[in-house]
Amino acid sequence: MAPAEDTELQELRQRRVRELQQSQAAPTANPQDAYAAAQRADMERREAERQEILRRVFTPEARERLGRLRLAKPDVAQAVEQQVVQLASTGRLGRPVDDAMLRALLERIAPERREVTITRR
Repeated sequence: MAPAEDTELQELRQRRVRELQQSQAAPTANPQDAYAAAQRADMERREAERQEILRRVFTPEARERLGRLRLAKPDVAQAVEQQVVQLASTGRLGRPVDDAMLRALLERIAPERREVTITRR
């Protein structure tokens, strides 16, 4: 892990803690607003944890390939991320996901390719 990533991650965490403290310190007149804010905070926390797992599990090459895939096919990239997070959280992922392993996962997850033939007359 690069030191720049560590400091950036630490700064993001500190900023998020300050935001949560400010939102808790501010009196809320409507309990529904407080509930919605708590739900948003919980969702943001889970997403941050998920991103942290993905950052630790993928090698830089695999992360780059996944980023390109996310641009072209976001649903397939989401499925791969979900599967990798699940494997990592249960401890069944023995080593970091490199580019070759990511390609193997994509072959299993991606829908079958259709063969396109063009006939000219």
